[in-house]
Amino acid sequence: MIKNTKWAPQNTEAATTTLDPNPVDDAQFDDVKYLPNPRTLPPPRTVPTTSGQNSAIRQIQQAVQESSQWVRPLQQEMERVIVGQKHLIDRLLIALVTNGHVLLEGVPGLAKTLSLKTLAGAVNVQFKRLQFTPDMLPADIVGTTIYNPQDGGFRTKLGPIFSNLILADEINRAPAKVQSALLEAMQEKQVTIGDETFPLSEVFLVLATQNPLEQEGTYPLPEAQVDRFMMKVIIDYPNHVEERAILESMATSEPALGVNAVVTEDEIVQARRVVNSVYIDDKIKDYIVSIVLATRNPKAAKVDVNGYIQTGASPRATIALTMAARAAAFLAGRGYVTPQDVKNLAPDVLRHRVAVSYEAEAENVTSEDVIQKILNTIPVP
Repeated sequence: MIKNTKWAPQNTEAATTTLDPNPVDDAQFDDVKYLPNPRTLPPPRTVPTTSGQNSAIRQIQQAVQESSQWVRPLQQEMERVIVGQKHLIDRLLIALVTNGHVLLEGVPGLAKTLSLKTLAGAVNVQFKRLQFTPDMLPADIVGTTIYNPQDGGFRTKLGPIFSNLILADEINRAPAKVQSALLEAMQEKQVTIGDETFPLSEVFLVLATQNPLEQEGTYPLPEAQVDRFMMKVIIDYPNHVEERAILESMATSEPALGVNAVVTEDEIVQARRVVNSVYIDDKIKDYIVSIVLATRNPKAAKVDVNGYIQTGASPRATIALTMAARAAAFLAGRGYVTPQDVKNLAPDVLRHRVAVSYEAEAENVTSEDVIQKILNTIPVP
């Protein structure tokens, strides 16, 4: 039997670490370790080469700073409405610039709907909210064909999925066929209605919510479908100071919920191209791969988890963690990724992809405990 202290849940502050523009003390961090090697630079098509070893990283840094000027104004607009929940706002922005999707778990009343609606207003794109219920049909989401008796033909009526930001509220309350219709649109970025296929918008973000308290009458998402979400974010209650600020701003019949549009859809698309060029050193790439492989074969990685892992993370986790780390660097105004970016985002990217065994559940060991154990064991480059 393993001691309880060994698997005590980690500090909640560590689990909700927000993105820090300077995640490591400058006195202890050596930039040179993560500057690009001339032999591993991206092709000249994306990063033009000039004289000097670090010319490429300087150009990436300049592109990041020019393309991320909207980040801070967007955060400020959202913070005017959303009190606290900085961890949620950061993850939403990461998903926005990486074309990913977020599965959000938290009790009702923690500004999940308001956060996405505020983000849509600040980005000036369309927002749709879908309240999932057991009697829903796939046509309620993607649309259907309607018979026209006047000409004897059929016309297509598009569903609410044809928007930019989608809030799938309580997704686990809808039956499997409805969940599949939504998740197919997320993965393929297109919807087929009858004989026609309709592409979705280039800026397309799904925020699906789950209530962790009520499991009666729900349809839990299968592991294969959960894996399609880039991140699973756990949202917690606000602290005393944040709760008081919520009282001051929201305890009225007419709260100020309006925001100004500070970024356009084209700027988001351009930012995604810059995020793709953010530099990742080979040592950090190996670090990401080592973390993911440790969830599949912990013994080979010398991680002592005593058979607590039933299923490890898929290659989607490697891709998602890499893209999320690049986005974190972009939001921080950096043209390169640090190991701290990876460590900060690993719990959100992996917690829904690592399934624990019955032995782990019997000893109250969660996937977050296993992930934290892996992060504490794998050497940081």
